[in-house]
Amino acid sequence: MPDLKLVGLCGSLRAESYNRKLLLEAARIFDGAGFDEGDLRLPLFDEDLEAQGIPPEVTRLKDLIRAADAVVIACPEYNKAPSGVLKNALDWLSRGGAPWAGKPVAIVSAAAGRAGGERTQFALRLMMVPFRPRLLQGPEMLVASPKDHFDADGHLTTESYVNLLSDLMTVLRKEAQIARN
Repeated sequence: MPDLKLVGLCGSLRAESYNRKLLLEAARIFDGAGFDEGDLRLPLFDEDLEAQGIPPEVTRLKDLIRAADAVVIACPEYNKAPSGVLKNALDWLSRGGAPWAGKPVAIVSAAAGRAGGERTQFALRLMMVPFRPRLLQGPEMLVASPKDHFDADGHLTTESYVNLLSDLMTVLRKEAQIARN
């Protein structure tokens, strides 16, 4: 079987965000797959803009997700919800076609609070329902106080988090292989 193709989406645009580090760790642990990170630097969703045609960067993102065997979404928590960047991307992706349908999707989050982004994951799960992906229910990957759990190279250092992420990526890999067959 050819290698799987994993796509990552990070709801934080900051290059050194803990969610991006967590996303890259997920890709590293998923192992043996081609990995691409989708670019969420999209114009704000606007039906007037849409009427002129779907922006090419939205089409690229949609095609990237459609071609993936599995998707990991790293979702920061801003004001108890997913970031506007991620919500905007989901709004664009909801327009025409169904790139998520049946696609295995894992959600991970890193947040400064003690819950590690639990509220944002709950909200994101609700937002994903209309897309009808194969949304993994667990294990939940919630990294609380992430500054204490990553080294200077961006790797998770806390064994319990590494084990949890490994378990989640194992489940995602199995789901991707099932979906492919």
